[in-house]
Amino acid sequence: MRQNIQPINPSDQPRVNPFLQILIAMMFIGTSGVFGRFVPLEAIVAVWWRAAIGGALLIAFCLYKGYSFRMEDRRQFGVVVLSGVLMTAHWVTYFYALKLSSVAIGMLAIFTYPAMTTLLEPIVLKKPFVPRHLLLAALVIGGVYLLAPSFSFADGATVGLALGMLSAFIYSFRNLLVKTEIAKLQGTVVMAYQTVIATVLVAPVWFYFDAVPTTESIPFLIGLGLLTTAVGHTLFLACFRFFSVSTVSLLSCVQPVYGILLGVLFFGEYPNASAIGGGALILSAVAVEALSVRKQLGADAGAE
Repeated sequence: MRQNIQPINPSDQPRVNPFLQILIAMMFIGTSGVFGRFVPLEAIVAVWWRAAIGGALLIAFCLYKGYSFRMEDRRQFGVVVLSGVLMTAHWVTYFYALKLSSVAIGMLAIFTYPAMTTLLEPIVLKKPFVPRHLLLAALVIGGVYLLAPSFSFADGATVGLALGMLSAFIYSFRNLLVKTEIAKLQGTVVMAYQTVIATVLVAPVWFYFDAVPTTESIPFLIGLGLLTTAVGHTLFLACFRFFSVSTVSLLSCVQPVYGILLGVLFFGEYPNASAIGGGALILSAVAVEALSVRKQLGADAGAE
């Protein structure tokens, strides 16, 4: 079955190849594993600072570019608010997954979300089911099995893996919601709204934790706000204009490679053999989908 790929208007043509854009976005977002794992703050406090810094940068950029923050109607506003709530939940569960396990387990666990997306997208967006995605989902599930350090919740790393998978489900649903509105709003504007919502929702941390950043934590927080959030997620959302949610999700599975390499290079955190095997299964889904979509794009171009 041929996968439906959205037609691209000339005004929407990316300045770089869409595949390259995804890879660049993943390089930036991949820093989240290292920053979130090793920032010397409580996980939820780090989430607040990530949202606050990223939101300020995104709003400034939108104002500079003259992007409109206006919503068309209450329904659109409601979808954007809900996506912001889901993004907040995703960040909180993801950061705790990193703190409880490792960069490798936390990042690879969250990348079960492409498998979840391929199963949810036909239901939520009423799109034709792509049988190939069942194989890709099976590869991801097998990878998660190998990732699990044990199957006891007394093991902190197992709890981290479970939180990572919960975060993946939330993230998948959020991406599907954004897909319904991304054609009407700039991706940067959507991300700006989401960071503001996250900042408000997580603000109570100031009453329960020491949320003032230490000198050691400031570089991590700036990295999370600028590189991971403002740059990475904006580029990622823009990809939805050119590919289906399932395709973008599967191609983005290259992100853990960047994150794990950063963890090895800067913090000496090496994944074990089981994590490498699980990661290999999960990331193999990228090659299958990338080749399929590239072939599809080539066929469509040849038909013009």
